Amino acid sequence: MSPAAGMVRTRRARRRGGDPSLSPVSGIVAIVGRPNVGKSTLFNRLTGQRHAIVDETAGLTRDRLYGVAEWRGRRFTLVDTAGLDPALVPDDPGIAELTRGTQEQARLAIEEADLCILMVDVRTGVTGLDEDVARILRSGGKPVILAGNKADSSADPYYAHELYRLGLGDPRLISALSGTDTGDLLDDVLERLPPADGAAEERVDELRVAIIGRPNVGKSSLLNCLVGEERALVSSVAGTTRDAVDTVVDHHGRQVRLVDTAGIRRRGVVSTDIEHYSLLRAMRALERSDVALVVVDSSEGIVAQDRHIAGYAAEAGKGVVVIANKWDLVPQEDRADPETLTKIGAAFDFVPGVPVLTLSALQGRNVAKVLDTAEAVADGRATRIPTSALNQLVREAVASHPPAMHRGRRLKVLYATQASSPNPTVVLFVNDPELLHFSYERYLENRIRAVFGFAGVRLRMVARRRAEPEA
Repeated sequence: MSPAAGMVRTRRARRRGGDPSLSPVSGIVAIVGRPNVGKSTLFNRLTGQRHAIVDETAGLTRDRLYGVAEWRGRRFTLVDTAGLDPALVPDDPGIAELTRGTQEQARLAIEEADLCILMVDVRTGVTGLDEDVARILRSGGKPVILAGNKADSSADPYYAHELYRLGLGDPRLISALSGTDTGDLLDDVLERLPPADGAAEERVDELRVAIIGRPNVGKSSLLNCLVGEERALVSSVAGTTRDAVDTVVDHHGRQVRLVDTAGIRRRGVVSTDIEHYSLLRAMRALERSDVALVVVDSSEGIVAQDRHIAGYAAEAGKGVVVIANKWDLVPQEDRADPETLTKIGAAFDFVPGVPVLTLSALQGRNVAKVLDTAEAVADGRATRIPTSALNQLVREAVASHPPAMHRGRRLKVLYATQASSPNPTVVLFVNDPELLHFSYERYLENRIRAVFGFAGVRLRMVARRRAEPEA
């Protein structure tokens, strides 16, 4: 082990100060409105990723998409909601229940989000459905920002003046497609969002663990087994748990807060409004946690939604532990094959070193290791690297493998430090951040992990420009 590794120290207390742009995720912003006004386009624009499907067909978004947006030092959860239009209710009873009731959906959005962005189409003007949704938003008591989308050019005719009759103040005219004035919209979001709540970080000795996963994978059974009593309702019917449930237990003298959350269904199969917003409640539980126990059904194998759920936790900067539940239902030959565990871990390779525990919550097998593993991941997440040791490691890494030339210029790493952030973040001060290729960033991250760990935690690498010292 390198001498630098012995200098690592962990802190459970809240870290103060530091770069505000490296803050944890805090706050939920929901984009609401009738279909085909550009909600998914705005979601993709603000999150910087193309998660939401964009098409002129109304009603494509049938679930709730979640992403992390970052602006001026504040990171928050952004929610792309389905278009609110009862006229889209089809003949299928399950899908009909999904889209029925504009007022009920809007009320649920107001209840769960900290801030709502009501999007309207300035090219078509205000419709009766826009007025219905605005009326509910006005009476909800939550901050609302009115965004008039598709204002691509002042030369194009549109009906911006009609937006004032919605009674939501001055509208912000934007173009989600081209990005015009979306920065001003984000400024408005930060002004209206409640301040980030750091109270949870002040609880020095409490370890907060969220139990998340798809419906019917055994989350409530795991909670009951950890607690030793029937704390959460257990049922074979998928989706029994609707709200997040907190349970505090003592683990080797340390207080552990366990949060059982509603199952997160895959896209297109959420059948009720309550299940839609169960995911919002799960995201809130995840936001105030240190570690996420991602429960998967090992008898079914890893599916795409398991990866999506773990991705939510990793993107939010939380520690991740994969719980392969129902291991007793896996065929004996697969349980004896080491490749089975390797394949499970490989499915979550976006979280380097993520621990994988095989257990049976129903029978209580191997459950004793869960809290020990969660505590180890949480302590790794709280690791503080001394600046001198970090700089020495980075200098050695650069010397052994210099960055490639790019257009006649070479990246120079002038200084490195770990930011004062609850989420492990390394700030690299370089001559030009544009020269830091993602492959070289990954190389530096792997060198840091090889010495200092951070298993089961996503390590953020942030490049900052700094002037080179004079010769």
